[in-house]
Amino acid sequence: MNKRFRRGIAPYIWLLPSIVLMSVFVIYPILTVFRLSFSEISKAGVVGGFVGLKNFKDAVNLPAFKTVMLNTLYWVVSVVGLSTLLGFIIAMVLNAKFRGRKIARAILVLPWATSLVIQASVWNYIIKYEYGSLNNILLNLGIIKEAINWRASYQIEFIWECGVGIFVTIPFVAFCVLSGLQSIDTSLYEAADIDGATFWDKLFRITIPLVKPSLTVSTVLNIIYVFNSFPIIYTMTKGAPSNKTDTLVTYLYMLNFYDRQKGPATALSVIGFLVLCLCAGIYMVGVMRKEEEL
Repeated sequence: MNKRFRRGIAPYIWLLPSIVLMSVFVIYPILTVFRLSFSEISKAGVVGGFVGLKNFKDAVNLPAFKTVMLNTLYWVVSVVGLSTLLGFIIAMVLNAKFRGRKIARAILVLPWATSLVIQASVWNYIIKYEYGSLNNILLNLGIIKEAINWRASYQIEFIWECGVGIFVTIPFVAFCVLSGLQSIDTSLYEAADIDGATFWDKLFRITIPLVKPSLTVSTVLNIIYVFNSFPIIYTMTKGAPSNKTDTLVTYLYMLNFYDRQKGPATALSVIGFLVLCLCAGIYMVGVMRKEEEL
């Protein structure tokens, strides 16, 4: 009985350090934010009594709330969608045998390994109107006759931000998919070739179904990563003009530390957390149902 008890409790003892760390650095802060979202908070950060849903009502009634939520939707869908598509294609290319494959893989990881603040600053310099390198290159090549204002409107600036987000996210997706591709038994493709299968047959009947677990994990992590991405937008525009290029994360930061509206800011944090959980949950349930059908 004593031995059985030891064997039963041993796994939990080994997990105890992780559980403690998770509780201190993840669970406790989340619960604290939830508590603050229902409390009165002064501009100085002094927490008062319970105010119910007042902070949430104030957050929803903010002038920029609708714009920020739509921007967040566009940001996540465009960055996650296009980076997943392009990352999958690049992973397919890097999985093939060709000379210099190791060098290509090393180059691919650079955008992901480099600081987002540095990359956003570099792209800011590239698209500068007066002395940006993009205009200089196009002028020297004779493609354009005069410099182009690549930031003529906030819509164009937001598109550039999404482009940078896609650029830095592709390597993560590519390497996740590449790990799945390398686990596929090559004999499956050899058998398909003997049966006369086309490239598209092998893609949709062998590659995608077998890579789906890796693709599912990368997509869920990507949604969380992109949704919470702060440096690119803050470095490139800081949400200007008038929060037109803000996403939820950058907007609640400005709301909290610049406008000192701490109550609505905490409420927005909770809203973002719940939306993220909902999206990830729906995606995971959808994927699991498809796998059960198969």
